[in-house]
Amino acid sequence: MGKITFMGAGSTVFAKNVIGDSMMSEALRDFEFALYDIDAERLEESYIMVNALNKNVNEGRARVTKYLGVANRKDALRGADFVVNAIQVGLYDPCTIIDFEVPKKYGLRQTIADTLGIGGIFRALRTIPVLQDFAEDMAQVCPRALFLNYTNPMAMLSGYMQRYTDVNTVGLCHSVQVCSSHLLKKLGMADSVKRPIREKIAGINHMAWLLEIEDADGNDLYPEIRRRACEILENPPEDFKDLVRYEYIRRFGYYCTESSEHNAEYNNLFIKSKYPELIERYRIPLDEYPRRCIKQIAGWKEAKQKYIDGNIEHNRSKEYASRIMEAIVTDVPYKIGGNVLNTGLITNLPSDACVEVPCLVNKMGVQPTVVGRLPVQLAAMNMTNINPQLLTIEAAHTLKKDYIYQAAMLDPHTSSELSIDDIVALCDDLIEAHKGWLPQYH
Repeated sequence: MGKITFMGAGSTVFAKNVIGDSMMSEALRDFEFALYDIDAERLEESYIMVNALNKNVNEGRARVTKYLGVANRKDALRGADFVVNAIQVGLYDPCTIIDFEVPKKYGLRQTIADTLGIGGIFRALRTIPVLQDFAEDMAQVCPRALFLNYTNPMAMLSGYMQRYTDVNTVGLCHSVQVCSSHLLKKLGMADSVKRPIREKIAGINHMAWLLEIEDADGNDLYPEIRRRACEILENPPEDFKDLVRYEYIRRFGYYCTESSEHNAEYNNLFIKSKYPELIERYRIPLDEYPRRCIKQIAGWKEAKQKYIDGNIEHNRSKEYASRIMEAIVTDVPYKIGGNVLNTGLITNLPSDACVEVPCLVNKMGVQPTVVGRLPVQLAAMNMTNINPQLLTIEAAHTLKKDYIYQAAMLDPHTSSELSIDDIVALCDDLIEAHKGWLPQYH
């Protein structure tokens, strides 16, 4: 029997998906599932839920354990074969609120703020020290474990672990596996395309590019995709919300993996105080992530009694985690889109960047494939995000405040809206507001 440790198990719904998926795998269902969190109430809720899941979908075959707080963290990790990370340092209240409200005082508006932008930078800065602690514990008690990171900002956190720790790390997102199917459905092409689809996706997390897409006969689907996307841009349906990514198709030639509300803040093109009409034109939902958080918190309060009462079933989801673990345990290959260090995989992006590329998984672990060069305009777009990512990682590694300033100065959205002096002042205000959640910078 092996062991899967879930860090941030208080993320109950996500824990249900990953652990439920694993319990539906013949190769994993007899594992120990170790739940770790620093919040006693949320840990207990997840523990009750996972035990009910084990009973209802797994005939009680798994062993479920729980570990509360930093003092018990090593025991949670001890002997783990796989460590799934889903922590959120600082939660919605207070830290996400800070990430949105302090920048507003400078006129800087955001949509999601968990991947890039000033919000993504500070989310990384408060999370990386915790991951460093995890890495030190793992080196002692489970040095061979695979660390499956789901926490955002993906490229910064996974990139830090890959460059500055010895932990075997892959970053996982939810976007790659549904990118093509969602696009074809929105364009009205889903029923007419001969399957299976062949696709090639590569770039960086939340800005990986659908480089190639063909039907089962090898016909290139992009000409029709581009034609239909441009038609929608000219006259979008009333409830259509993916206009930023369709503008990518029109202007840059390719579709990308993550949603328009995310990508609206990854560049200097759409959220501009000088051109407020762009917000309406591209239907950009400012302050979207806080709304989601409030809705999720309310929804969990309504749903948790059902989970705690044991009224829970599960159908295997599209999450990669259980498939990766299953492939390693059984040596039956599986293909994923993984976030890994750029060891010559995308040749026109930096070697110290964390890139999202196709990977083969089997008993030998996660094995990235070489993509080669991206189209120059796509590499250029990725670089605008990689620059602040790398500087944020350096800030966390060196604890030098100048790197925080430089990361913010090179962030495309922040720098397009604020002066250098305001960027520095904003960073200082955020450092002060996050006191207690950040190490001491100098």
